[in-house]
Amino acid sequence: MYIKYFKRGWDLMLSLMAVILLSWLFAILIILIKLTSKGPVFFMQRRIGEKGREFNIFKFRTMRMDAPKDTPTHLLSNPEQYITPVGKFLRKTSLDELPQIFNILKGDMSIVGPRPALWNQYDLIEERDKYGANDIRPGLTGWAQINGRDELPIKIKAQLDGEYIKKVNFLFDIKCILRTAYCVVKHDGVKEGAEEARE
Repeated sequence: MYIKYFKRGWDLMLSLMAVILLSWLFAILIILIKLTSKGPVFFMQRRIGEKGREFNIFKFRTMRMDAPKDTPTHLLSNPEQYITPVGKFLRKTSLDELPQIFNILKGDMSIVGPRPALWNQYDLIEERDKYGANDIRPGLTGWAQINGRDELPIKIKAQLDGEYIKKVNFLFDIKCILRTAYCVVKHDGVKEGAEEARE
């Protein structure tokens, strides 16, 4: 009942508030990105949404324009060579994810849910199918993200996404949001490099 009747309204209310309250931060980050590297401010990438539907996720651009496309950072041999100076800060603080507020407003995403897989992350998509984790809107944050984030192997990540599906309710979403804020401040689970995964 919560997912069907209340979750979308909750998402709209919070995302609209975030756009209003964080408009000054958006303006500062846009200026910094434009002044420090060539290319667009925003980066769009194909992701898998509810029921397997593809959509374009929005992020602040953190890499140079010559960076390989549709390749997870952990598959690059030397990702640091592509990350811009401002991009490094944005990724460390997770501020590069802020434009996904507009994905939430569009209805592509929810505030809390399984993080949307890249269109070519077939192993993750297949594992999530086992738990019904591809059947709801993906989230800006999720249960897996606050229980290991980039450090998690795919099977464990999918299991945690399935656990979220079983437990999802208003209070559980609040818990996920509060723990996300804590993880962002502590920089828990964020890694870069060939042996480390980042979405």
